[in-house]
Amino acid sequence: MTEVRVRYAPSPTGHLHIGNARTALFNYLFARNLGGKFIIRIEDTDVKRNIEGGEESQLKYLKWLGINWDESIDVGGDYGPYRQTERLDIYRQYWQELLDKGLAYRCYCTEEELEQEREEQIAKGETPRYSGRHRDLTEEQQKAFEAEGRVASIRFRVPENKTYAFDDLVKGPISFESNISGDFVIVKKDGIPTYNFAVVLDDYLMKISHVLRGEDHISNTPRQLMIYEAFGWEPPKFGHMTLIVGENHKKLSKRDESVIQFIEQYDQLGYLPEAMFNFIALLGWSPEGEEEIFSQEELISIFDANRLSKSPAVFDTNKLAHINNTYIKNSDPERIAALAIPQLQKASRLPAELTDEQLSWAKSLVALYQEQMTSASDIVELSELFFRTHMELDTEAAAVLSEPQVPEVLQAFLSKVEQAPEFSAASMAVLIKEVQKETGYKGKQLFMPIRVALTGQMHGRDLNQTIYLLGKDRVLDRLKSQIRGA
Repeated sequence: MTEVRVRYAPSPTGHLHIGNARTALFNYLFARNLGGKFIIRIEDTDVKRNIEGGEESQLKYLKWLGINWDESIDVGGDYGPYRQTERLDIYRQYWQELLDKGLAYRCYCTEEELEQEREEQIAKGETPRYSGRHRDLTEEQQKAFEAEGRVASIRFRVPENKTYAFDDLVKGPISFESNISGDFVIVKKDGIPTYNFAVVLDDYLMKISHVLRGEDHISNTPRQLMIYEAFGWEPPKFGHMTLIVGENHKKLSKRDESVIQFIEQYDQLGYLPEAMFNFIALLGWSPEGEEEIFSQEELISIFDANRLSKSPAVFDTNKLAHINNTYIKNSDPERIAALAIPQLQKASRLPAELTDEQLSWAKSLVALYQEQMTSASDIVELSELFFRTHMELDTEAAAVLSEPQVPEVLQAFLSKVEQAPEFSAASMAVLIKEVQKETGYKGKQLFMPIRVALTGQMHGRDLNQTIYLLGKDRVLDRLKSQIRGA
């Protein structure tokens, strides 16, 4: 069997999007499962759209996800350069070969002429396509156009009445008729090759065996097959993955704010990279059985392209929350604290520089909520009760504090806290037990008034640890405030 070689080929025109991350991840799993190579190639020929830092951002967040590669701009390899703008001399010799064989030709049409042609075709109810008006120019005609100052693009001569078919790894058999396409541009007037031309040369010269990409590329495949045929090359095996859709089953739009769509944002919100890797792997691919939590090693060992879905992948935010929460719960508390404490600092809940005492308190606070967090940023909202200056009670909580035993319970607890020689989570449990003996109240009649008076909430994390983290001064202030208001 030929060596499996797959590639992810981003354009540095933006940050790593969830859809592109999935393409990279599936290619990575496919290669690793079959003992092959995973290559990253930078397709940067659309110079006007490239953004500063786009290339670095793509690579940084692929690494963040836990994806590594065998060949690329940063690690080298036998088939470089791995950046398209550094391969222009390579492309030039191949387009010249097509010109020499009469399989491509120079087209001197202006944008205005092409636009007029399109408009006339649309007016007649025809599908717009290049008419081939410069298909058979004589040498004299070409020189005349050049004398006018016209610059030529190079078009591929599309064969007539030919069927191009391939067996898609995901979709099954697909075929196209050549007549649906007019002669298409393979080199623009500025001498830069178009995507469909450059990608074929790169994939062939880099010995790419399988091309796994989004289904929006299906329409590019026949043009690419024509170019493979023109050079007498065997094409790779193609697999086109279905779109990712939102929970409304509409294609994810970058303007849709109901779904966070860039990997960088997940990093900033404190998601765990291994949880994101796990979640993305399940977007349009399913393992056997019902299990959803897998390590990267497990996903590599069970990945099978035959299980790529034929239906659109639904971006399920609840599933992502469940998966990330599972990873957070099982993570080292120190690691989660390191992700969550900056979120509290960003929200101005904690100072930018922490003393040892403040750091220790913050770590305990994060540990209190670790089981509940679906991302590290959740700590800001979850821990809000520790930072509020004024207690706002909803109707249900206010009803708890209006019960007849409440003043007695709160007064007894206040006295115990004031006199306690030690203030710790363990000592709070002892004090509450003493209040029970002294007042005769137990269960909800005892615990609920203390919780509501101190936190404003009916439910929450461990009460003794919560009281301890509130600190003695705040506990006394809140108890006195509620007793005065009762």
